[in-house]
Amino acid sequence: MTYETTQPERSAIDAASGVTALDFGTNWCGYCRAGEPLIDAALKDYPQAKHIKVEDGPGRPLGRSFRIKLWPTVVVLKDGVEVARVTRPADADEVKNALAKAANP
Repeated sequence: MTYETTQPERSAIDAASGVTALDFGTNWCGYCRAGEPLIDAALKDYPQAKHIKVEDGPGRPLGRSFRIKLWPTVVVLKDGVEVARVTRPADADEVKNALAKAANP
């Protein structure tokens, strides 16, 4: 799955229901490539979570609205509200723990 250049509006993200994992990065980023299997492995345990891969960079409003500084950064939201984020995960458990914060009541 590649990072999408077309981005949802922040208002659509804020209005989303359920668990959403916003995955910010780029297709050419080495850190992003290294993190991809870790993020994908974590998401397998959370099939209800929406995974949105967003290409980030200068002038990209969605990334700026979340103050993204490093890639990959996964922002986990529950009903449009950020509950956790993981930047440059070292293992799948970091992402799983972030997802668990949104999935558990």
